Amino acid sequence: MKAGFVGIFGKPNAGKSTLLNALMGETLAAVSHKVQTTRHRIKGILNGKDSQIVFSDTPGIIEPKYRLHERMMMAVKSALEDADLALLILDIRDDWGQNDELFKALDLRVPALVVLNKTDKVESEKLDGAKEFFKSQPYCRGLIEISALKGKNLDRLVELILGFLPEGVPFYDGEEISDLSTRFFVSEIIRARIYDFYAEEIPYHSTVLIREFKEKESLTKIAADIVVQRETQKGIILGEGGRSIKKLGTESRKEIEKFLGVKVFLELFVKLRPHWREDDLYLKEYGY
Repeated sequence: MKAGFVGIFGKPNAGKSTLLNALMGETLAAVSHKVQTTRHRIKGILNGKDSQIVFSDTPGIIEPKYRLHERMMMAVKSALEDADLALLILDIRDDWGQNDELFKALDLRVPALVVLNKTDKVESEKLDGAKEFFKSQPYCRGLIEISALKGKNLDRLVELILGFLPEGVPFYDGEEISDLSTRFFVSEIIRARIYDFYAEEIPYHSTVLIREFKEKESLTKIAADIVVQRETQKGIILGEGGRSIKKLGTESRKEIEKFLGVKVFLELFVKLRPHWREDDLYLKEYGY
């Protein structure tokens, strides 16, 4: 039996969350074309016949500008501390040198696989150049080219991972796919839709808190607060005549029903909390 922890590390928008979701066959991590969508360490538990791989999707590595960023980088640190293997993922079209510097700065104490993502979008000459560049780096114990979005080469990636994991007993019950609560995943679904529907600073200045989660036989009732920092942001979330928040609620409800497999009644409220991203008490209340 092989069992171990595998951390997924890289720059914002390298494809970490897309990779986790593809490996798990479930939407565990919020995905958006906007950067810094992932704010938490999200574990996905992949159970095989004779294996258990505990993946950790982590926030994109950045220089912290406020307390929320610091908490996000603490999530990266915790995944580094208990990893048996690191997946160093990058968008192959991105600057290789910048990614190399970031990977070296992690100061890894465990083996690492370099994962070249979005390889379906480049010519073979560029792919060969990337492989040659990263294979020569001291942290690289193996390299694989994938497309997380298209599911390319993921079975081979799992095979490579298992070759590095120790023998041992499973850490989690075989029925579990994550150690996080249903409430958490519901809040992430709503937050992902905020990233989809609103521009500029709104996604980065907002968060979601589930206030009520009542499960009944035929219906699950959910009430959620969308927290923003400024009055103008509250107006943007609501939209003229409440149109924007109605659209947000409708699309979020559809996704939540898909995730839960039950009918959902969803209520959304907008709450003003100035400077919540810098306030330790608010950050703790909101799960950071």
